[in-house]
This record gives sequence, structure tokens and C-alpha cells, in this order.
Amino acid sequence: MSLSTIAHSPIKPAVFSPGAIALAMIILIVGFGLLATPYDPTQADFLNRLAPPSASHWFGTDHLGRDIATRVLYGSFWSLGLSLCVVSIGAVIGTLVGLVAAQSGRWVDLVLMRTTDSFFAFPELIAAVIIAGLFGPSTLNLVLALIVVSWMKFARLVRSLAITVVQQDYVLQARLNELQGWRILALHILPNVLPGVFVLWTNSWSRTILAISGLSFLGFGVQPPNAEWGAMLLDGKAYLHTAPHLMIFPGLAVLIAVLTINLTGDRLRDRLADDA
Repeated sequence: MSLSTIAHSPIKPAVFSPGAIALAMIILIVGFGLLATPYDPTQADFLNRLAPPSASHWFGTDHLGRDIATRVLYGSFWSLGLSLCVVSIGAVIGTLVGLVAAQSGRWVDLVLMRTTDSFFAFPELIAAVIIAGLFGPSTLNLVLALIVVSWMKFARLVRSLAITVVQQDYVLQARLNELQGWRILALHILPNVLPGVFVLWTNSWSRTILAISGLSFLGFGVQPPNAEWGAMLLDGKAYLHTAPHLMIFPGLAVLIAVLTINLTGDRLRDRLADDA
């Protein structure tokens, strides 16, 4: 089922989907864990280095004696929070570009879409690595690099959906009634393209989590001593054989987060398709 077939479907929250329930549980667990944990995510304890999982340290400790469970919890703010910020900004930019391209004349549409195609010429992750490498490793550069390569999919999708909506009778009637262009966008076009945008947004969120973790693992993302899942995997790489828990638990956090968000997005897509 293509995204264009669900353009006119009303959004119904997938509150009973396994992914949505799991996502809500993750948020509750993270919130409760941050309040309950007695450890500082950046405080070193050299007397307790590389301790295995125990009653006092559920996930063990890392090479500096820091509690891994606490760092995984705090890492959710970086991995989930940054990815949510990146994909939301990219969605807004891409939606605006797509709407302008669909509503404007032929030349404006041509310029905007050729610009979008030029960004598609490079794989997203490689382009992000190049941008982050040119400006240096930092959290801000990581976010900017991912935003630069994240908006194109939304622009292409919104333009495709908006062109279909623009040709509908109720939009033509609104134009005949001399309704202002921005009101046509807000009242008729935008509500009909948002369902497709939301589906793409959820899928892009999980991909962005992997991108942030991957770039941090390569050293281009969130810098120490901040706890980020990809950076934690980088720290634990040297101890894979002697203390594998340093990589197991951050890796599981990435896996569970991506799987949960993908399940939520798939359920949302299926419900919108069923309502089409």
C-alpha cells in the first residue's frame, strides 16, 4: 500500500498497537529510572571498574566505574531526543518545500525539485559523515548535518500528495470562491498530506536514531563524557571480549527503541490504509 493511497484518511491514533504500548512503557521506565537511580552518569569510580551486572549495578559498570544502567537512561535523552529534534525539523522543512513546490508555478517547482534531487545524489549517512567531518565532531554539527540530509524525503512525498489534492474539486471550488492561497493550504491541502507525513516521520525517527548512534560510534557525534548509546558502544569496543556488557546493554537500547518505533509506524500505516 503506497503512501499516496492514504492521503485522505483521517488520523486515528494506534493506541492499542504493541509498538505504541511499548513506547509508552519505555517513556515511563526512563522517567522513573532517572528519578530512582542514585548514580551520576558522568561520575567515575575507579575502584569499581568493569564490574559485572549485580544487585547494586544492574547493567554493570564501564571502564571508568560509571553505572551503565544510569548512562543508558540518560543516553535516551541524547539518542531519542536528538533524533526526534532532527526528524521533526526535517519534516517541517520538507513539508514547507513540498507545499510551495505543489502550489507555485512550473519554474519554482522545477527549481525546488531539482535542488531536492541534488541532495538525493549522496547517501544520507555518507553525506552526514562528510558534513560532520568538515565542521568537526560536536553535537551541534551532528544535528545540523542530519537535518541537511533529512528533509528531502518529506519534500518529495508532500509535493506528490499535494499535487493530487490540488486537483480535487473542493480545492478548485475554493479557488473559484477566491479563498486566499494560505487558507487553501491550511484548510484543504495540509490536513490531507499530514497522514502520509506522520507515517514517514515515524520511519525516519528510527532511521535517525541509527544515524546518530552510528555517527557517535565513529566519533563524529555526541562527545564524552555525555552518555549517548553510540558513544557508549565506542567506549565499550575495546572491552568486547573481557567485559561484553559494556556493549550489550547500549546495543539492546538501540535495538529496542528502533524496533518499538518501527512497530508503531507500521501500525499507524496499516490503520490509515484500512481507513482509506
